[in-house]
Amino acid sequence: MRSLDTTGRSSRHSGGFQQPNGWSSGNPAASGEERAKAPGPGLRRDGRAGCSLRLPVRAMRAALFAGFTLATLASCSTAPSTAPAPTTADATPKPCAANAGWNDPAVPQRIHGDSWYVGTCGISALLIASPEGHIVIDGATPEGGAQILANIRTLGFKPEDVRAIVFSHEHFDHAGGLAELQRASGAPVLSRAAAVATLQRGASDRSDPQLLELQPFAAVANVRTIADDEVVRIGTLALQALATPGHTPGGTSWTWRSCEDGDCRQIVYADSLTAISDNEYRYSDEAAHPGYVAAFRQSLARVAGLPCDILITPHPSASRLWSRLGAGASEPLANTGACRAYSEAASRRLDARLAEEAAAPAEKTAP
Repeated sequence: MRSLDTTGRSSRHSGGFQQPNGWSSGNPAASGEERAKAPGPGLRRDGRAGCSLRLPVRAMRAALFAGFTLATLASCSTAPSTAPAPTTADATPKPCAANAGWNDPAVPQRIHGDSWYVGTCGISALLIASPEGHIVIDGATPEGGAQILANIRTLGFKPEDVRAIVFSHEHFDHAGGLAELQRASGAPVLSRAAAVATLQRGASDRSDPQLLELQPFAAVANVRTIADDEVVRIGTLALQALATPGHTPGGTSWTWRSCEDGDCRQIVYADSLTAISDNEYRYSDEAAHPGYVAAFRQSLARVAGLPCDILITPHPSASRLWSRLGAGASEPLANTGACRAYSEAASRRLDARLAEEAAAPAEKTAP
């Protein structure tokens, strides 16, 4: 496992390089992503599988960055100060509408400790904050980037203090806003090697199961490659990258320790694990993409085995986030079995997909 400190020096070798901005390198079975992104029965392309919060956020602007302190991740010996809570009744976040779309605005709010939800109602994005600088996870859709920036400002933080941007996978609904976030912050986007070319050109290639169903997005100018299991450090923040290919070749999950008033939790931002594709791609075609199913199964096993107190997914509906977060929550935010349940549901979907392919062999081209 390689870790980069804030000077960019690698702990594995001495050939590290200096980096700018102080960076270093419920039942989840009903996935909103499946319903929203792929064609076929029960799947919709309009992204209306998420939720919506349509409430005034004026009172939340009172949350100031001054006095904000970071919990020591290793020891959890100190807890971050709590941002002032909204005082007006109409500013309290409420459950999202069941038919909301990917770009419907959501009220930003604390998840736990210094981890904040800053995404839209249907697509997740997180801010992990520290006095030394912040990390953003995911860029949402091309239209969602501006909403993420507005949500960061609403909470009292500055996009200019973001030191690194990471993401879950290289599709337009999660990488579409990365270029805008980078322009506003000046921070590099950190990517595993498998996704770098896609980010740089703003389009996938045939290695992606959903190639023919995907929309292009703005190319990202400053992409820095990280190792498959890199630890990204900003000050005392430490986010562990976990290679989880399957939904896409560059799929990456993230995990970190969060502490709040002595209550320390392991948060997992688990990438999408759905086995969906365009009409041409076949997971079982080992000749076309050797080892891909095996890597997919390894990703599923890896997520299932993670220490996991709080699960968040790129599509909030895939982990029932809006039933667990905010004033209208009806389920506990923390569930130590959530990652395993999420993985097991995805494993069943992969098995079903492979069975479908076996029942309908690919057509052979006549000589």
